[in-house]
Amino acid sequence: MVTENIRTCVLVCLLLAMASCQQGSVSPSVKARPSHPPAVATASSSGSDTYGPATVLGTLEDSAINESSGLVASRTNPGLYWTHNDSGDGPFIYAFDDRGGRRGVWRVTGAGARDWEDIAAGPGPQPNTNYLYIGDIGDNGGKRGEIVVYRIPEPPVTSADVPSSKREPSLTATAEVIRFSYPDGKPNAEALMVHPQTGDIYIVTKAPFDNPAIYQATAPVDIANVTTLKRVGELNMPGFFGGIITGGDISPDGRQVALCDYVQGYEIALTDAKAAFSTIWQQPLTPIGLGNRKQGEALAYRLDGKALLATSEGPRAPLIQVVRR
Repeated sequence: MVTENIRTCVLVCLLLAMASCQQGSVSPSVKARPSHPPAVATASSSGSDTYGPATVLGTLEDSAINESSGLVASRTNPGLYWTHNDSGDGPFIYAFDDRGGRRGVWRVTGAGARDWEDIAAGPGPQPNTNYLYIGDIGDNGGKRGEIVVYRIPEPPVTSADVPSSKREPSLTATAEVIRFSYPDGKPNAEALMVHPQTGDIYIVTKAPFDNPAIYQATAPVDIANVTTLKRVGELNMPGFFGGIITGGDISPDGRQVALCDYVQGYEIALTDAKAAFSTIWQQPLTPIGLGNRKQGEALAYRLDGKALLATSEGPRAPLIQVVRR
């Protein structure tokens, strides 16, 4: 809605202004090169009790990635990452390495791209197969009766894929189309997560001046019919403004959840080894500095779970990492 968009824009300006007063700048001059230059630490964040300061690993080399809106660590290709653009792009996913170097472009066969907002990895219908889940879940106007998540087996990335482009992309397997509806309205959402063991799907809403809601679809999901999501809780966001949650991920061991807004990150952790994952939403959120992102909409755990990586919208965006202490 127009009113919601105006409120969001005002809030973003306030958050960014506050961040600029508290943080220095991340050097935009660090570029991904085949020689993989050393990571550059930035004084833009002193980190937190859980994570160290933000470090720029490189920049996203592929100029076609101009609105990185989702991020996930590859399970099939360790050391690589997947991202996609926000609305306005086609159904493309982009692979890059841990310095931002391009590794190819894939067209998701059988998928549309109305408003892609996040990407996740997890199990699926075939055992011993890694899947990518792509969330076409954005709804700024609150008009969508259904949202869509596309599921594909994760493609292997080879040297032959590096020259692929939007004009001549590699092709994924045909996507499964998973349709969802909400039980209580038409909220906007930009965070999609999949539990690495159960395959349960979670969506966290984007809620200016309010607490974001958490919705769950229990695996296995029905691809023949629309599944009504179950509301399982809400996040008690710190601060005055509420939660403009723009991205999220579940750690590979299933014990932490990371979320981000335009300015910083947050982590929720299960401290009791015997606690069920469903109790994680009652745990406190720990703020995490993610450096100076222009418009941060994506973050993901590194495959070993010992670090978080984040990107930003805009061309040649920095690839930022914070390492667990």
